[in-house]
Formats: sequence, C-alpha cells, structure tokens
Amino acid sequence: MKIDFAHSHFTHSPAKSPAAAAIAVTEPEALAAILRPEVQLAFWTREPASAPVLDPGAIDWSAIDDIAQTIDPALAPVEALLADAGFPAGPAVRALGREIAGLASLLARIARCDEVRLRLEVIESDACRKFHMDWVDMRLLATFYGPGTQWIEVNAERNGGADAPVHQLRCGEVAIFKGRLAVQEPQILHRSPPITGTGVTRLLLAIDPAG
Repeated sequence: MKIDFAHSHFTHSPAKSPAAAAIAVTEPEALAAILRPEVQLAFWTREPASAPVLDPGAIDWSAIDDIAQTIDPALAPVEALLADAGFPAGPAVRALGREIAGLASLLARIARCDEVRLRLEVIESDACRKFHMDWVDMRLLATFYGPGTQWIEVNAERNGGADAPVHQLRCGEVAIFKGRLAVQEPQILHRSPPITGTGVTRLLLAIDPAG
C-alpha cells in the first residue's frame, strides 16, 4: 500500500518548526503531522499517568506469547488477543487492550487504511540494536513496560549517525516513524535500547498500515 503523504486531510500543527524532521506533539491526533513531507518522526509527549501501567509482580513475562496479527481496528477483539497470549485478567490489562485498540484505529485513520499489522512483543535482548529505518511507509511504536525506543537525527555526512546525540522515548510515549518506502534521504534512525545482560524486560507495540 502506498500512502499519499503530500495530500493528507489532516492539518494538525506540529509542536516545532515546520522544517523539523522530528517533532513532539501534545495530543494523539496530532501524530498525523507524520504526513508532512519533511517530518520523519512524530511523537506524543503524553503525561505518564495517561498511559497503561502494568504491575511487574502480576505478570510472568516468560509465560506471555508474542502477538502478531493483521486486524481491522474497528472489529478486532484486542482484549481477547491479550488473554490468548497469556496476559492475566484485570483492570491494567483491560486498559492496555483499550490503548492498543485506540492506537490501531488512530494509525488506520492517519494512514487511511482499513487494516493494520499489529505486533506486541516481550523483549529481553538487544532486538534491532543498530540504528536503522524500517522498510515500511510508517510504523507506530510504543513501549508499555521497560525503556523506550532510542532515536537519532542525522545528516547524510554523518555516515549513519555515529556521532549524533541519542534520544530516548519514555515508557508509554507513542511515536510514528516514517519508513524507507516513504523517504529518499533518511534523517531519523531508531533502535531498541541495549538491554542484553541487564535483566531488563520490555513490552513493545508496533503497528504498520496493512491495506
């Protein structure tokens, strides 16, 4: 599916200058700023209290299966997917289900697609440890437990950004990254934070437009 970034009906204003490759927004619908041609990362700097809070003592991460599904956000029973994956019943997991369903619907509206590819993964290693840009049009990422995704803003001369300052999303923040299918010259690269050998666990949500 090819997304028309130049002719979007979304008109939300970014929090930074129009020329910025990475911009912070203060409400979820404003993530549609990712459709601006010059923007390669839009992230929602939400209040921590508005994000789902998971009790680490209530979840045995080793018993949780990863979720990978193509869904219609209007119909998908996300809470049932969480239950099937081994998440325990309770208010926190119900809130997580509502959050995931809402974000899936949000990305579908922004990308103007009927279905999305949803992945919810328990990560205990350095997955995607090198800074990169995904081979998609766009991807929504949110970490609901553990450290958030790291990103850098680079110039072409920096040869992949080895000298660029490293930024990190907070747990619960929601970001949409443009992918390589939509970008001729990458300015924003991202990676999973290094956690191998630390005993740290992450719960990462990734959602892509599917059609």
